Amino acid sequence: MLADHFPLLGLRLTTPRLELRLPSPDDLGALADLAACGVHDADAMPFIVPWTDQAPAEVVLSVVQHHWRQLGNWTPHDWSLDFTVFTGGGVVGQQSISARDLAINREVSTGCWVGQRHQRQGIGTEMRAAALHLAFVGLHADEAISAAFDDNLASRAVSRKLGYQPDGVHRRAVRGRLTVEHRLRLSRARWEQHRTVPVRMERLAPCLPLLGLDDR
Repeated sequence: MLADHFPLLGLRLTTPRLELRLPSPDDLGALADLAACGVHDADAMPFIVPWTDQAPAEVVLSVVQHHWRQLGNWTPHDWSLDFTVFTGGGVVGQQSISARDLAINREVSTGCWVGQRHQRQGIGTEMRAAALHLAFVGLHADEAISAAFDDNLASRAVSRKLGYQPDGVHRRAVRGRLTVEHRLRLSRARWEQHRTVPVRMERLAPCLPLLGLDDR
């Protein structure tokens, strides 16, 4: 089976409402369709690369190609794991966790999006909590970083709830205008103080070499 050669296909994170895993081809199609139906209001742009500004058919293709590109470029020293997030058997969004030289830096970065029709239900908090559990318990990271633009109040609220602290700002040009990005950092100690979501991990051990932790 393919999972014998690429064990990340068998990795599962589960919370009381959600399951996070790499998508099957059909799941990836459902994720792309969800993105094409809308991720944010038209007057907002939460992404550095405004991929959601494209026509729906191009958004679909962008999601599919991005997923394949991340897997195709994978190395144990530089990787991005893009989980598809499910609830009740349906796709609701994507949760990413990435790292460079994790065995040395002990730092991960997270990013996510939730389909508009599934927002304001606490899903964003729960899926990021799952990724943080993987980072701190499964991968023994010391810190996790995230970022959100000045007007992305929902993402910044999730970060505050989970214990992140300010880590400076970054001035960026998005859609041809200045946008201020707020960097956020979460230490292991702060994570332990704020963790409330129970998370179960399955089939992580065979994945560790692909995540750069085979010598751990």
